[in-house]
Amino acid sequence: MAEYTRKQVVDEAHKLANMMANIEEIDRFKQLEAKLNENQKVQSHIKKIKALQKQAVNFQAYGKSEALERVEKEIDRLQNELDEIPVVAEFKESQTVINDILQMVSSTISREVTNEVIRSTGGDLLKGETGSKTKGSSCS
Repeated sequence: MAEYTRKQVVDEAHKLANMMANIEEIDRFKQLEAKLNENQKVQSHIKKIKALQKQAVNFQAYGKSEALERVEKEIDRLQNELDEIPVVAEFKESQTVINDILQMVSSTISREVTNEVIRSTGGDLLKGETGSKTKGSSCS
């Protein structure tokens, strides 16, 4: 008695993904990412942080705790400087907004699928129980 095939649902998911990829928030994210990639100060900091992270892995592997601590402090310092650059802060905020939108869409789909299963089985939405559960519990 299914109304849709799995393929149809996946096709609709692709359409939704395409819609989401073309919202204002995604456009803003793309603009900010381009600015990050063009910003030499940002790129320099990222390059330094990556190099220090490799050093940190080596120091940790060889048990050089003092050197590791120094490198970790330098990574933290550079990361803090990076975070203070306005375009970096804007980019991170943009990422948060997009993640929130994705989470909202995912939660909405999950909730609505669950509610539809409950409704279609004659269940109780307030209790979150399907029809077979509510009918079975009335016998106890």
